[in-house]
Amino acid sequence: MNIYNVSFFGHRTIENKEEVESKLEQMIDNILDSNDYIRFLVGCEGEFDLLVAPTIHRCRKKSGNYNNELVVIMPYVRKEYLNNQKSFYQTYNFIEICSSSASAYYKQSIVIRNQKMVDRSDLVVCYVLRNSGGAYKTISYAKKLNRKIINLALDLD
Repeated sequence: MNIYNVSFFGHRTIENKEEVESKLEQMIDNILDSNDYIRFLVGCEGEFDLLVAPTIHRCRKKSGNYNNELVVIMPYVRKEYLNNQKSFYQTYNFIEICSSSASAYYKQSIVIRNQKMVDRSDLVVCYVLRNSGGAYKTISYAKKLNRKIINLALDLD
């Protein structure tokens, strides 16, 4: 089976949430329709990340297409996860702790985790407006690896 890996990155806060969510839904619908099996990789850091999981669930339900898995990849074991494991397993098919970032200095752990996600990805979907910050660094890294990148922030009206 051919698995198509898609990772998601974005700024901690987003503008035009409804418009971004609509663009994200169109993108996920297209990905679901055009691939045999998809592995969606997402963090749980900011507003964009938190839009991804419910949008994937909505697209799955709407299309009846469950040829995919939703994986949250944490940079280290988070207290939020330890206190809410049942909720995490209701939202995500798999929960991974990135071994490369788990022992790193916490300010570097998210950057390391993001790079490991990009390493696994065929497509990177992002919401990046500024030329600074972790999401921007991640997209710069994805460009160096010649990953296909779709920046939803550039497609907004």
